[in-house]
Amino acid sequence: MSELNWFMWGLDLFSGLFLIVIGLAVLAVIYMYIADKMQTKQAVRHNYPVIGRFRYLFEKQGEFFRQYFFAQDREELPFNRAERSWVYRAAKNVDRTIAFGSTRPLDTAGTIMFMNTAFPTQDEDITPIHPLTIGTHCRQPYTTQAICHISAMSFGALSRPAITALSHGAAQAGCWLNTGEGGLSPYHLKGGCDLVFQIGTAKYGVRNEQGHLDDEKLKAIAIHPEVKMFEIKMSQGAKPGKGGILPGIKVTAEIAHIRGIPEGHDSISPNGHIEFKSVNDILDMVERVREVTGKPTGIKAVLGDVHWLEDLCDEIERRGEDSAPDFFTLDSADGGTGAAPQPLMDYVGLPLKESLPILVNILIQRGLRKRIKVIASGKLIVPSRIAWALALGADFIASARGNMFALGCIQALQCNKDTCPTGITTHNPKLQQGLNPRDKSTRVASYNHNLHHDLGLIAHSCGVTEPRQLKPSHVRIVLDSGLSISLDKFYSHMDK
Repeated sequence: MSELNWFMWGLDLFSGLFLIVIGLAVLAVIYMYIADKMQTKQAVRHNYPVIGRFRYLFEKQGEFFRQYFFAQDREELPFNRAERSWVYRAAKNVDRTIAFGSTRPLDTAGTIMFMNTAFPTQDEDITPIHPLTIGTHCRQPYTTQAICHISAMSFGALSRPAITALSHGAAQAGCWLNTGEGGLSPYHLKGGCDLVFQIGTAKYGVRNEQGHLDDEKLKAIAIHPEVKMFEIKMSQGAKPGKGGILPGIKVTAEIAHIRGIPEGHDSISPNGHIEFKSVNDILDMVERVREVTGKPTGIKAVLGDVHWLEDLCDEIERRGEDSAPDFFTLDSADGGTGAAPQPLMDYVGLPLKESLPILVNILIQRGLRKRIKVIASGKLIVPSRIAWALALGADFIASARGNMFALGCIQALQCNKDTCPTGITTHNPKLQQGLNPRDKSTRVASYNHNLHHDLGLIAHSCGVTEPRQLKPSHVRIVLDSGLSISLDKFYSHMDK
């Protein structure tokens, strides 16, 4: 009888403790739910309270699990974990050092390495980045000291809070923000940063009813002091030969109004400017935009066939140097976008490693290198890639996806579905709530500041006083044999 009493007492105690544990668990879940919905630093937790915490748990434990089950740090595409991790740490302004050794293989063909000198640049010899002026022939030329800038991202492809955060972040970092082809939105203007207005093939924001340029609308855009330059987009890396694609689910009433298109319908731009039949037409539009706005005007393209570049230079020589575009934004075939046909994204166009030297070489040979500034774009999200682009002749770089990572992008690859879990590329109000523009703008600014800082580390280790002094001789590339060769053996003509 006594043993039975002890058993019943123990059973009651166990039942009571079990109920207490269940009650505490429920209270903990309620607390975490409220805490997650109230905070705005982590969009995934805000949009997916409680269960979103598992993402951060798995992320922290990932380095242990990857060794046995998942991809290694350098294997993922389009951006591997090592690259994303650097951007995240730079955006959060936390320690960017690593331990024990690099996970980057140094004997794989195509690997680039920078050549340090026995006499690195001392702190007292470091010079500030030299400001560059674009459009010296314009009524309102544009001068900037920054090397790294924010590439084209439209309001529509990106959400209201994302564009707002980028605008404020660009202002804090002292770099420009490209509006993308979706027109000038109030959110681009909110932060007061320098803006590059992009004129896409559909000419959203500056088009008439027939789809041609409207001079009055151009003037209205140019009146904004924040708008410093105009970029005529001919093509972009992720979809060369195809215009912009914004799925109808993302075409809200506000976006439809800004673009001048029907709400809820797919926004598909023409695959080229209807005015362009020859290089003469390109220069005519450049001159027209520059004359109407008074501001530097350039073109953006991904290279495939390069014969048209020679024809363009011939026509510039015939008309005179003043007729040239003020800058050329060169996109890489592995550039990104919110939506593009896979065959174009995978198989069409030249990557930057091949097209950048081609463009710079042609400009040097035709005596236009100083006249036309070169802006390189396409997967340039870490300092090493930017240093490489500068060594091969770029004047500036522009990154879109790097700044998306700074906003909190987790490479979910849902940009075209309006289901972005971090609120960056969705117009779902619930998902946008987790993206706090004030917090994320600080991260964008920190990312760009640290990008310039670590870019300087590479330059100074090579013995130059500022990054634009890097040349092909400072870089070696690994061949199929596993041995490396200096890039100046390939690009001896490049003397910036």
